[in-house]
Amino acid sequence: MTPLLEARNVGKTYGGGFLRRQQTVALQSASLTIEEETPTIIAVAGESGSGKTTLARLLLGMTPPTTGQILYKGHDLRQHDQAQGRIFRREVQAVFQDPFEVYNPFYKVDHALTTPIGKFFPGTSTAQSRRMIDDALHAVGLRPEETLGRYPHQLSGGQRQRVMVARALLLKPRVIVADEPVSMVDASLRATILESLLNAHDTLGISIVYITHDLTTAYQLSEHILMMYGGNVVE
Repeated sequence: MTPLLEARNVGKTYGGGFLRRQQTVALQSASLTIEEETPTIIAVAGESGSGKTTLARLLLGMTPPTTGQILYKGHDLRQHDQAQGRIFRREVQAVFQDPFEVYNPFYKVDHALTTPIGKFFPGTSTAQSRRMIDDALHAVGLRPEETLGRYPHQLSGGQRQRVMVARALLLKPRVIVADEPVSMVDASLRATILESLLNAHDTLGISIVYITHDLTTAYQLSEHILMMYGGNVVE
């Protein structure tokens, strides 16, 4: 059976070239496999500089690996045609450490939710779009009437992050890559956000790649853990 998402001996080096001789090796070699038929939660844990965020960026197709391959349904991301790329971008979603990187402060949070619907589900009516948004917000423990119509700065850090989880769920993904999703929120809110991810796995069959420096939450949430150090998977 072809894996759903696979990192095959991937490495990433920055710099070099004619004018930039100094190279930085961000990731030496890492492999990770998510099976098609078995949704799972994999934690990638390590300290700052271990290469875990670089691996997340490679899995999301945000940057190509210097060595190795990222494969989705058996196809190298670098060889995707337009249709394959569109499917990948819908089915593999991200939840980032800082939700402000996604929000436009000049738009209400509704904009962050309606935009992906319009992009990936063209022709969706306003009423259908609202039902999709309401369902996604309820799934992460937010009340639409208390969330929509507000600007990002009017929401708490925990609310903003849960809206980002809801945004990912809107697109009915197969995989969510969550890069340090609770590191910038209060300890009291971390459990709520992690519970949202766990519910997405349990009820919707979504695989989660959970990037973290916190071994406690890694063991609580995940079924498998990849420990990283110095750009390598060490266990």
